[in-house]
Amino acid sequence: MHYLDDDLTFESFQNAPTDDAGEITLPVVRLEDEVILPHAIIPLPISPDDFALAEVVENAQRTRTTIGVISEVTINAENALSSQLPFIATETVMIDIASSSGKTHFVMIQGRRRIEIASLEKDGDNLIAHARVIEDILPDDEPAITQLNAIRSTCLMLLNDIADLNEAISDELLDHVHTLDDYGELADTIASLIPLSNADKNTLLETASVPARLEQLKDALFHELRGLEIRDDVQTQVQDEFSRAQREVYLREQMRIIQQELGDSDFEDNDVEVLRQRLHEAQLPAEAHKQAFKELSRLAMMTPISPEAGVIRTYLDWLLDIPWHITSKDNLNLRHAQKVLDREHYGLEKVKERIIEHIAVRKLAGDNMKSPILCFVGPPGVGKTSLGKSIAEALGREFVRVSLGGVRDEAEIRGHRRTYIGAMPGRFIQTIKRAGTTNPVFMLDEIDKMSEDYNGDPAAALLEVLDPEQNNAFADHYLDVPYDLSKVMFIATANELYPLPEALEDRMEIIEFRAYTEEEKLEIARRFLIPKQLKAHGISRRGITFQTTALQHIIQHYTLEAGVRNLERAIADVCRKITKRVAMRQKYPKRITSSRIEDYLGPPLLIDTHLNKEDSIGLATGLVWTSGGGDIQLIEASLLLGKGSFTLTGSLGDVLQESAQIAWQYMRAIADKIDVPHDDFDNYDVHLHLPEGSVPKDGPSAGITLATVIISVFTERKIRNNWAMTGEMTLRGHVLPVGGIKEKVLGARRRGIKNIILPADNKKDLVDIPKSALRDLNIELVKHIDEVIDLVLMPPPTERQRDLDAESLGEDDTINDN
Repeated sequence: MHYLDDDLTFESFQNAPTDDAGEITLPVVRLEDEVILPHAIIPLPISPDDFALAEVVENAQRTRTTIGVISEVTINAENALSSQLPFIATETVMIDIASSSGKTHFVMIQGRRRIEIASLEKDGDNLIAHARVIEDILPDDEPAITQLNAIRSTCLMLLNDIADLNEAISDELLDHVHTLDDYGELADTIASLIPLSNADKNTLLETASVPARLEQLKDALFHELRGLEIRDDVQTQVQDEFSRAQREVYLREQMRIIQQELGDSDFEDNDVEVLRQRLHEAQLPAEAHKQAFKELSRLAMMTPISPEAGVIRTYLDWLLDIPWHITSKDNLNLRHAQKVLDREHYGLEKVKERIIEHIAVRKLAGDNMKSPILCFVGPPGVGKTSLGKSIAEALGREFVRVSLGGVRDEAEIRGHRRTYIGAMPGRFIQTIKRAGTTNPVFMLDEIDKMSEDYNGDPAAALLEVLDPEQNNAFADHYLDVPYDLSKVMFIATANELYPLPEALEDRMEIIEFRAYTEEEKLEIARRFLIPKQLKAHGISRRGITFQTTALQHIIQHYTLEAGVRNLERAIADVCRKITKRVAMRQKYPKRITSSRIEDYLGPPLLIDTHLNKEDSIGLATGLVWTSGGGDIQLIEASLLLGKGSFTLTGSLGDVLQESAQIAWQYMRAIADKIDVPHDDFDNYDVHLHLPEGSVPKDGPSAGITLATVIISVFTERKIRNNWAMTGEMTLRGHVLPVGGIKEKVLGARRRGIKNIILPADNKKDLVDIPKSALRDLNIELVKHIDEVIDLVLMPPPTERQRDLDAESLGEDDTINDN
């Protein structure tokens, strides 16, 4: 480097003179992220296209001082800076220096005096400041001067200790600092020798009191010394460790040569040395590294044929084969993820939205976000497992799956201790090894099918695995060292939630999968199932198509399910029949119509024999939820001469029996209101039955249906057959909300029932039902059983049949007496 003007030095610049008002007027130069303290000299690199270079050169040629202000303060020179006035800055001297290459300029900047900017004005593109010089404030009483000297001595002592650890502070520079008699200059010079943040420099710059400035500087020097001492200790330890490692390598090389001279077996084939080399290269975590070399030392002292040696070798192989640091790079492209999910799955909008949200948060928060523990809950065949594969593809991660159905041993989760013969790690560590990365998408299938026995409770062992606060140090009994599972994205699947312990359920984010509507099944069949089966059966190029009516016929008469597995089987069955004809060179249809379905699949498996086809007394249609989706359930009641008994049949569970008792008691409570004589309760027996008695039934949602049929048989009012209903009822007749609304409503629609009664509090669940289905239906929301009675019961007859029968029976008795 050389000065552009060799005659120009810092001594060539005089401090700006003050005017009559005691102010100095100087141009403002914006510095690049650097606070200049008085008496400090620093270099500042400037690129050739820097807008301030010409100004600096011009100032240097005029041998005029300037005011240096950090750039971040003066971004909006007229507004931001003026709003902060008065503002403390530094009068500076700038000398332009060129590098030897001529491509880069350096500006040497010397701080001169503290100044306080009082006002600003524009001079073309430049800023001109009017400022007052700030003089150092020194104490004038003897005790304060003594204390100031003590602080000065402490600062110089700390600086000496720092210089011993920092080669950048030369002895000549240190000697110069010791010669400074001006306390203010001493403080500013020392501050320029140690690394300080701009905020700390600003604090020193704004402190006119020299004792306060030295006090602040003392704290900064102490902090810097502590940091240097720590770094020096670390470097010493690293050097010692490196020297020890070098010594070990040297001794082992000597051992190898000695063994070769003695004619022992080839040292390179020694298992211990091979394992030692692999362990050195594996870069295991500290605890695993320590445990591995401890076991390796035990192995080195054993004979190769020892059974314990084989156990240790297997253990070390496991430690080496498990991925400790290998991770898959996440693909955080939201459009790509949305495309993959839409391509592989139809519907499931809420589930897809949750996955896209996870990727979006991961994109913005990075590693600060803990991987979620998702739990997909829904009936079989709705795409829970296949969606997990799509999530892995969308994220660009490996996909691994563990089926927990039937697992009843805690060791399946945590592994066996090595004291047992044939011990192995648990399924999680085994699967992570198979994945080859520390952050796969890990699917826990059928998590609700676990059970417990005398070997422990696997669900309790899962609590640690599925807790984001604990699984960063998962303890497998076999490994006996912590393993980090926090980067794994766990996805569990379950058909039902009630078998899960509350603590385990609390650790997971539940995402519910609903049954597919008929329209969704049709779309899934067209997009996915039919092309897949045509290709699987080798007839994808034969121009075979399924008509919509044919698919509807299969869905309505051959499958009863929430998902599409049976639908796919039925389509596969049709494809096999066609493939057989193609293979035998027989004529085959290219358009599969509904009339041909029975030729391929046989008679319909589902026949609507239990539909309520006419208005009847004591026969109503209820809505039920099943694992196969929603459906209807006929509920019938009869009234017989007897002694007032109440009989329930149809494989009813405890809750359903209680609902029937509530309906019966409510009927008795409103007898006067509906003109039912109380004698009827003592003279007639009520028999309430739910058909298909071999199928267990339970739940509270049949409450209003049970009450309707009981009221119907006592009042002899017919029930309209084109209505279906669901809702729990209280003893006072209030209707309470129930679950499974979407499935129940769609089940009624599938059966051709257009009029549906739901509890008013279930209005919120209607948003889950497709709008196309809602347009076909008349849904009435009720709060009390009286509203149900008004909707579904027809007007009562003029005279009840049982009263006429009683009168007829009385006349016959009179004739017989005569």
